[in-house]
Amino acid sequence: MLIERVWAANEYRNFHYLIACPETGEALAVDPLEWRRCLDAARARGWEITQVLNTHEHRDHTGGNEGMVGATGARVLAHAEAAAGIGGVSVGLRQGDVVRVGRTVELECLDTPGHTLSHICLYAHSDPALFSGDTLFNAGAGNCHTSGRPDLLYESFVGRLARLPDSTRVYPGHEYLARNLEFTLDREPDNEAAAALLARCRDRDPAAALVTTLAEEKRVNTFFRLHSPTVIARLREAFPDIGERPDAKTVFLKLRELRNRW
Repeated sequence: MLIERVWAANEYRNFHYLIACPETGEALAVDPLEWRRCLDAARARGWEITQVLNTHEHRDHTGGNEGMVGATGARVLAHAEAAAGIGGVSVGLRQGDVVRVGRTVELECLDTPGHTLSHICLYAHSDPALFSGDTLFNAGAGNCHTSGRPDLLYESFVGRLARLPDSTRVYPGHEYLARNLEFTLDREPDNEAAAALLARCRDRDPAAALVTTLAEEKRVNTFFRLHSPTVIARLREAFPDIGERPDAKTVFLKLRELRNRW
């Protein structure tokens, strides 16, 4: 499996991805809003984009579909429940479906609602990698402002993502790493791993942003650190009614509430 990350250089700070088969040169484009950049990157590598996958229905992820399909004839794949809202979807996907690219690449669909009710992440087993859209960011979690549900986002984190191998590389839909680490340190000032990573990534060119693993996420992403005594103690300062021993779901939901206005 070959991966090309394409920095959109736009106000949304999008990342796009090309996932290619090394034998055939066929490629899948993930959320190619800036489709011309993706097409140029594919041509530079000698790849042919034959499929487009939208992780969810928001326009900052689907807005390049028409241009990409017009230029390549690629078919569009998306969550079956999001297909009607996106339009032009050839294949509706559900939990456990496998997306194949060329002869060698297989990507499992993970149903990860929360940011929206119909959100898909892609997981590569052979070379552990997660294309997480707006569910999981490097050191952060997606918001639930538009048709989302924080309780479902929690279930996606603990029921799907946290169970993946620690070696899994995380490829999100946007570059927010430094800001997310600042939030982690606001919630957990004694998190030395987060402080060290922030020092490495601050003022770094987004096009060369760091790629984290799930093991690193569990050390620096406050939305995975639901049992940290410091996180809980700091949370009680804002929400005294959560008590001395809040459950993990309560901690997650309150962290998401704080992040909404932080």
